[in-house]
Amino acid sequence: MKALATEPVAPREDRPVTRLLHDEPNARVVCFQLLAGQRVAEHRSASTVLVQVLEGEGIFRGEDGERRLAAGEAAVFAPGETHAIDAPDGPLRFLAVIAPGPV
Repeated sequence: MKALATEPVAPREDRPVTRLLHDEPNARVVCFQLLAGQRVAEHRSASTVLVQVLEGEGIFRGEDGERRLAAGEAAVFAPGETHAIDAPDGPLRFLAVIAPGPV
């Protein structure tokens, strides 16, 4: 077993902050910390991306529309699906589990 870091990532005003928590061919786990007004720009992944909100709430956009998710809620983006994340109202901290891990 490998215990993953649980403390929040120190935020930065100039960009969203990430912390790589786990990385292997089968899965990558990344913690994101966004301040109010920050976003993860629209992009695609060849892998399935599961996001789990840890703190705050944000707007998660996929090809089928958008949904506001709060702490405790999760969503999945299919392989190849264009997606983006916004933190319009305040800090947002979430995990992204990317499987299989990107090459």
